[in-house]
Amino acid sequence: MTEDNVVKLFKCLSDKSRLQILKSLINEDMYVELLAQRLNLAPSTISFHLKKLEDVGAVASRKEQYYSIYSINEEVFKSSILDIIKEKSSEAELQRQREDNYRKKVIENFFEYGKLKNIPAQRKKRRIILEEIAKAFEPDKMYTEREVNIIIADFHDDFCTLRREMICENILTRDNSIYRLVNGK
Repeated sequence: MTEDNVVKLFKCLSDKSRLQILKSLINEDMYVELLAQRLNLAPSTISFHLKKLEDVGAVASRKEQYYSIYSINEEVFKSSILDIIKEKSSEAELQRQREDNYRKKVIENFFEYGKLKNIPAQRKKRRIILEEIAKAFEPDKMYTEREVNIIIADFHDDFCTLRREMICENILTRDNSIYRLVNGK
């Protein structure tokens, strides 16, 4: 089920009368007049709601003599909410693009000629800056504290603060004064 279809289904299900119709149809297939009688609603109201439910695929209709008989489409309701959430979003690429643009903007605002102008106060921006500095480190290589200080000092004079922040943000690890880039950074 596509993201747009899920949104339409959830909007459709947010009406109490439609839920009552579905509860009635789960037990047996029915026609409009019988549903109207059971739910104490006008047949025109039932028809209106059934049309909405049919549009999202929640119910199906078939002709029997003069009547349209409605039944619930159980397949629509077999997906769990978790399955629906796990579906790939049509917005995922757009969200990634927005995040990339934000990262670029932060880097442009805080770096000038490869030097960090100042350390961002906002944690999200500081994290981006720290990740950018981490690109100067080689994966799986061990560094002494002096080597780490020299690398960070190329970006900013306050290498102690930046080194501590990189450890706090789990970008670098420190074990017996030996530093290493955390895997995947």
